[in-house]
Amino acid sequence: MNFIIWVVIGGIIGWIASMIMRTNAQQGLLLNVVVGIIGALLGGWLLAPLFGTGTINQNDFSLGSLIVSLLGAVVLLAVVNLFQRGKPR
Repeated sequence: MNFIIWVVIGGIIGWIASMIMRTNAQQGLLLNVVVGIIGALLGGWLLAPLFGTGTINQNDFSLGSLIVSLLGAVVLLAVVNLFQRGKPR
């Protein structure tokens, strides 16, 4: 059951991050879930020590962990957009 919650929350975080970065039209549901989960990993590695909280990947579903996971997903999309900027869309 925890896996399902993890995927759903990851999808929501990826969807919100794609709306913030204006890449929502380019992504589907599966990519939103992947961005949310990988963004949470990135946020846990880079941002969680700064904020002193966990991420959704550590089964911590507090407000702080959701924000850190969202910021990690936004950073991930920013890096992807930086590398795709030179390529035709």
